Amino acid sequence: MATPLTDQEKRKQISIRGIVGVENVAELKKGFNRHLHFTLVKDRNIATPRDYYFALAHTVRDHLVGRWIRTQQFYYELCMCMSCFLDSMATLGLAAYGYGIRYEYGIFNQKIRDGWQVEEADDWLRHGNPWEKARPEYMLPVHFYGRVEDSKWVDTQVVLAMPYDTPIPGYMNNTVNTMRLWSARAPNDFNLRDFNVGDYIEAVLDRNLAENISRVLYPNDNFFEGKELRLKQEYFVVAATLQDIIRRFKTTKKGTPVRTSFETFPDKVAIQLNDTHPAMAIPELMRILVDIEKLDWDTAWDLTKRTFAYTNHTVLPEALERWPVELLEKLLPRHLQIIYHINQVHLDRIAALFPKDMERLRKMSLIEEDGCKRVNMAHLCIVGSHAVNGVAEIHSNIIKTDVFRNFSEIEPEKFQNKTNGITPRRWLLLCNPGLAEVIAEVIGEDYVKDLSQLEKLRDFVDDAVLIRDVSRVKQDNKVKFAQYLEKEYRVKINPSSMFDVHVKRIHEYKRQLLNCLHIITMYNRIRMNPAAPFVPRTVIIGGKAAPGYHMAKMIIRLITAVAEVVNNDPAVGSKLKVIFLENYRVSLAEKVIPATDLSEQISTAGTEASGTGNMKFMLNGALTIGTMDGATVEMAEEAGEENLFIFGMRVEDVAEMDKTGYDAMLYYKRIPELKHVMDQITSGYFSPKNPDLFKDLTDMLLKFDRFKVFADFEDYVKCQEKVSQLYQNPVEWTKMVIRNIAATGKFSSDRTITQYATEVWGVEPTDLKIPPPNEPREAIEETARALKKM
Repeated sequence: MATPLTDQEKRKQISIRGIVGVENVAELKKGFNRHLHFTLVKDRNIATPRDYYFALAHTVRDHLVGRWIRTQQFYYELCMCMSCFLDSMATLGLAAYGYGIRYEYGIFNQKIRDGWQVEEADDWLRHGNPWEKARPEYMLPVHFYGRVEDSKWVDTQVVLAMPYDTPIPGYMNNTVNTMRLWSARAPNDFNLRDFNVGDYIEAVLDRNLAENISRVLYPNDNFFEGKELRLKQEYFVVAATLQDIIRRFKTTKKGTPVRTSFETFPDKVAIQLNDTHPAMAIPELMRILVDIEKLDWDTAWDLTKRTFAYTNHTVLPEALERWPVELLEKLLPRHLQIIYHINQVHLDRIAALFPKDMERLRKMSLIEEDGCKRVNMAHLCIVGSHAVNGVAEIHSNIIKTDVFRNFSEIEPEKFQNKTNGITPRRWLLLCNPGLAEVIAEVIGEDYVKDLSQLEKLRDFVDDAVLIRDVSRVKQDNKVKFAQYLEKEYRVKINPSSMFDVHVKRIHEYKRQLLNCLHIITMYNRIRMNPAAPFVPRTVIIGGKAAPGYHMAKMIIRLITAVAEVVNNDPAVGSKLKVIFLENYRVSLAEKVIPATDLSEQISTAGTEASGTGNMKFMLNGALTIGTMDGATVEMAEEAGEENLFIFGMRVEDVAEMDKTGYDAMLYYKRIPELKHVMDQITSGYFSPKNPDLFKDLTDMLLKFDRFKVFADFEDYVKCQEKVSQLYQNPVEWTKMVIRNIAATGKFSSDRTITQYATEVWGVEPTDLKIPPPNEPREAIEETARALKKM
């Protein structure tokens, strides 16, 4: 008789079935062995770990393919198209497509050499990608340059967009959506007879220039750089995507063109602009509707506005895109004409509402005239969309009352909030199965698709078994991560110490410097009084600095310099360790987040749009020390401010300080510990071979700091003392952890996408399952009919 499965083994099988529809492990093994032998042509004697991964990936994809095809058939019955958070949209049964660029090289691999960040190419496709499927039959032309003749765009240069599709499975509903990424290809239209050897080589090199469009991802996402290649990338993805969407809109499931009228286009198609990077989609759709489909301007503009919605992701002025008119005129001349026309109609309306208010016209124009003429892409998105949203309540309020106040005063109904969310499938089930299991034993498994059910944990905050189990899982995760650090970084840390983690992009507004000043403060306290009680702490900082961002690179260098001193000081011993995580990325996040005790969310109030790392840490049992910024504000509302460690200025305090002026020297002179820390950095204590190494950092902090690090230093240090005090009481600490986990239901991406669907896109999520591939045709038709009635 077979041994009965344990509950944990049953849940593992349920997870496999939920994602790929595999009914038993034996079936999975059979497919795995088949692909290892016949797809990869390897046996177990010579197969590498990567071979095993590819064999498993091909096996899983096999089980997705039937559902993938059936899902697309089903969507032709419904005729809708949209793009956004793919996991949740698939799980919620929404007919969604995600579009982007298939970059050959990712953002970059970060190496730390002699304390400095060094960038290396991320050649992520060098071994292939087993999940993707090339679709050359859907390759599309994208045009650049040329000139405009009688409102016709002529004499253009063509680049081809080759689509690669990746399946996005929903959780336990048989839905498999599509992520389509475009790769640039040069057309094969040059005639070899017309070339001598030199010209042929030149022609081949020109092909490489065309294909550079999808070669590498620009890493400077918080600093706008008006580079021609970046504009080419932005237009390339929207031009290919809109052609693809319109093809699907016009075509039946059998491939026959059926629609010629665009009257129902916004009813069938919703396009969410994820920040301003795809903003050129607005003039591109207008070009298609007016120039190609021959609609009149007013009709085309009405359809365009009803189709697009815009999500803003930043309020930092240096991150907002403003493309030079000169560059647009060269690269996309017809689109510039269309933007000018959009702007003229827009300004005529503003002038009618506010006669003779030239300052308002200047502030609201799509074209900025000061200095080099530029197109404000955020303004284009607002004018060309029917809905505009921020990604946290505080961020959305700043957009309405400050950044885009003139626009929101005229159309207040257009502005909304959609607080960001995370998928619990990846950020709990996958990365922290131990905690997922503990939660399931207490409240059942339904929370995976309805995270609000975590509220049930509130009734078990004082349950001794739950406290023990949550604490055990955290300690197990910490031991695993400590072993990883010892192996990868050759640093031995104490798994019983508090893991204090600050992982995110390196940027001045995220204030890794504030954390660093606190590390030095703790170090000084240990040095001054080695016998004093001290709660052992391992501070872990990680993140990449944009290659051209000098100050961010200097922040990394300071952290690594401080780490070198602290970690090698015998007076400190195991009380305090500082780790800089090299090459922080999603796979590393999946290791460190479940092991974290304290999550650092310490940006200057009013600068972080939302953040999602804060939510991931909260869901995985970390407590938060943070300012009232981004989604941390709503985390405090959900869990109760008393269950987070909140410190520092609020948005209104920052605004008031901006009016009165921020003087860092006042804090430097008033706070002895701060002065001591700054004097150490300035004198070369952490860089004895080059005492002036950090002069740019210290000058910035003392003279030019927009993000007011010193203003929050004192309160931050005091708040950290409260953290250490509570950490000495493991039971009370874990109770607070449970309260935080119980409050994370709001931060599911399922909730976010449901709000986008119902409040922006005009569709309803469904829990109906698409019949699996072995179901008869009548089943899919019945399901489609049921959905249409909803």
